[in-house]
Amino acid sequence: MPDHQINPDKWIDLYSDYLFNYTISRISDKEIAQDLVQDTFLAGLKSMKNFKGEASERTWLISILKRKIIDHYRKINSNKGKAEVRINYNDAESEGDWLEERVADPFDKTAEDTLQNSELGDAIHSCLGKLPQKQADVFKMKTILGHETEVICNELNITASNLWVIIHRARTALADCLKENWF
Repeated sequence: MPDHQINPDKWIDLYSDYLFNYTISRISDKEIAQDLVQDTFLAGLKSMKNFKGEASERTWLISILKRKIIDHYRKINSNKGKAEVRINYNDAESEGDWLEERVADPFDKTAEDTLQNSELGDAIHSCLGKLPQKQADVFKMKTILGHETEVICNELNITASNLWVIIHRARTALADCLKENWF
């Protein structure tokens, strides 16, 4: 064990309320929040040997919890659109229970779909041109180019909270512009 001792026997008494309140403010589901705190304690137990004492136990546990919360959102977002939808049907040609056999091919784009996508792209670029330069830059870097928040903040010399305010304002302005010019 490292020079810096940690005491998992006291984690529940010392940190469970704090970790739960931190989680519930980000998840808004009591059961999931409780599960994430429990997973955090378990992960902390498994990685006790990695605790270097460079931060307090609580800070170390919060850093584990933050990763658990991020993993939770990644998991629920990666599962969107992957839900299995079952129907029972019988017809003369085939017997089965999967809707997949009846769904249109998403790669079968019609000329109308292509035209609409092209028109939407033109409208977005036109609306981006109407934004203040900083808003347009931040929106492009985050949403279109997919840069990490930290990279954008360092490059544009802004804080993370400022970045999210700028993104919000850009999205609002783009939505208003698209309502006027595209719909």
